[in-house]
Amino acid sequence: MSPIPARERGIALILVLWVVTLLAVIAGSFVYGARSSALAAGNLVAVAKARALADAGVHRGLYELRKPAMDAERWLANGREYVFTLDGAEIRVAMRDEVAKIDLNTANDTLLKSLLQSAGLDEEEANQLLDAILDWRDPDDLARPQGAERDRYEALGLPYIPPNAAFRTVEELQQVIGINPGLYRRLAGALTVHSGQAGINSTLASREVLLALPNVTVEDVDAYLVAREDMLAAGMAPLPFAQAAGFETGGSSQVYNLRSIAKAADGTQFVREAVARVTQDPKQPFVFLRWLQGQL
Repeated sequence: MSPIPARERGIALILVLWVVTLLAVIAGSFVYGARSSALAAGNLVAVAKARALADAGVHRGLYELRKPAMDAERWLANGREYVFTLDGAEIRVAMRDEVAKIDLNTANDTLLKSLLQSAGLDEEEANQLLDAILDWRDPDDLARPQGAERDRYEALGLPYIPPNAAFRTVEELQQVIGINPGLYRRLAGALTVHSGQAGINSTLASREVLLALPNVTVEDVDAYLVAREDMLAAGMAPLPFAQAAGFETGGSSQVYNLRSIAKAADGTQFVREAVARVTQDPKQPFVFLRWLQGQL
C-alpha cells in the first residue's frame, strides 16, 4: 500500500480539527440554551408563585373585610397596611373604601375644580379643563363656554370624540383635551369612578385628597392626619375633617381598592391591585371591577 502523502494527511488533520471544533460549539450552544431555558423557566415559576401569593392577599383582605363590624380583629379599609406570612412569603395588604376619593363622574363641580387647582392649574386653566371634563361625560353635544365637544376633537385630528357618557375608568381622563401626562399623574391618585358620591369621606381620605378640598392649608391637613391616627390608635372612630364641611359624605360605598404586595422567600415580588364591590349575596360575596398588576 502506498503511503498517504504528507499534504493529504495535513488536510485530513485540519478537517478533523474543524469537525471537533464544530461539535464543541454545538455542544456548548446546547448546554447554554438548556441552562438559559432552565433559568427562564425558573423565573417564570418564581413570578407565578409570587403572583399567586399577591392574589391570595387580595382575597384575604376581602375575607377580613367581611367580618362583623364588632370583631376587633376585622381589617379596616382606611389605607392601613396589614402584614401576614404565607408559605414563607411576606404579604402586605392595604385597602381603602373608594368613597375616600373624588368621583370623576359624580363629584361636586367645586370639588373637581379645587382638585385641578391643587394639581397646579390656575383658576382660568381649571375652569377650562373642568368644562372639558363635564363635556366629555354629559349626554349632549353642546359645548360649555370653555369646554370641548366633537368638533374641537375633530379639528385637532384626534382619533376619538367625547362619548357623552360617564367615565368608565380613571385612565380615560387622559383622552380629555388639556390633560397631559404630568397633570394626569398628579390627579389620578385622588380619583375614582366607583364611589358614586358627590363628596368624600374625609375620615378615610388620603393626604392628596384632603389637600384637594377648597380653602385648606397643608398645616390643616397634616394636623388632622396626626389627630386621625391618634384616634385610630386609641380605638376611636375618627372625627371628620372640619374643612371638609359641605363635601363630606361619610359612610361607605361598599367598593374597595386593594393593593397586595407579595415578597416570596426567594425575593421575587409581585404587586396586585384590584377594585371590588362587596355584595350581600352569599353565593357571590364580591364582584371584581378591576384586576391588574401594580408597580412597586
